[in-house]
Amino acid sequence: MLTRAREVFDIEIEGLRRTRDALGEGFTRAVELMLKCIRAEGIIVVTGVGKNLAIAEKMSAIFASTGTRSICLNPVQAMHGDLGMVAPRDILVALSFSGESEEVLRLIPAIRRHGLKVISLTGREDSSLAEMSDIHIPIPCGKEACPFGMAPTNSTTATMAMGDALAMVMLDALKFDISSYAMNHPAGAIGRALVLKATDVMRTGENLAAIAPETSVMAALLAMTKAKAGSAVIVDVDSKLLGIFTDGDFRRLMASRGSQSASLLDSPVADHMTKNPMFVRETAFASELLKVFEKKRIDDLPVCDSSGRVVGLVDINDLPKMKVL
Repeated sequence: MLTRAREVFDIEIEGLRRTRDALGEGFTRAVELMLKCIRAEGIIVVTGVGKNLAIAEKMSAIFASTGTRSICLNPVQAMHGDLGMVAPRDILVALSFSGESEEVLRLIPAIRRHGLKVISLTGREDSSLAEMSDIHIPIPCGKEACPFGMAPTNSTTATMAMGDALAMVMLDALKFDISSYAMNHPAGAIGRALVLKATDVMRTGENLAAIAPETSVMAALLAMTKAKAGSAVIVDVDSKLLGIFTDGDFRRLMASRGSQSASLLDSPVADHMTKNPMFVRETAFASELLKVFEKKRIDDLPVCDSSGRVVGLVDINDLPKMKVL
């Protein structure tokens, strides 16, 4: 079973390589036409039949969520009234690996009468759909993983990847940024991570242990306990960040000192703090905080204003409570 499963992966990986290597003028022309459409307040209409209709729905959803306005059009429903959703400024992206899907081919003349240009994604450049299109993007992925060559597997994977490539190139060309993405994803953990900022999730006031560098380690631990925090930020008289001291730092110090650990409690915390620690600005989005936590493998992140003054601290354990993780 595992051998067969790996064969399927190998077939589809090779299909993706072949499709990637075939990228060329058709792809570039398609992006240029789509950009012209979007800038003219048009929409990208994606269609397909059977499994390709599911791919069309996914492709349209990725377009729409990343700045390229899009809808999915069922070719059968289109011929029974749904063509009223399209306008001459729009573009049709038609998916059919064989390029001979009857329902899609019937749709093209009707789409033409509405004034739309057509981009097709097919496995054959000499197919009927390719020849009826203004622009053709080839999907030369090779054989299906299905032993009968019937069930769409390799072809749908490659077509989906091509849709992702179109969407990401469009995202770059439209200069679609993280704030725009947040506008399209207001709900769920993704939405919260993109909308909430450091100021929305950070600890402040009594929940922030901010201490002077001459504070003893014992006093630092008491301040952390009072704030119910796993760290203390060390600041100067102007509240500017000097360092951070965590409960992990304390445990490691105790373990390294052994029998001499008693004197540690009376020593200045500045002698043991992490100097010039990683920090974020108060304007940082929660999504940026998550990246820092993951990349740096830390649990506590000071938050500073534009002058470098500490205004709060983000504890990674607080993020699940905010439903960000």
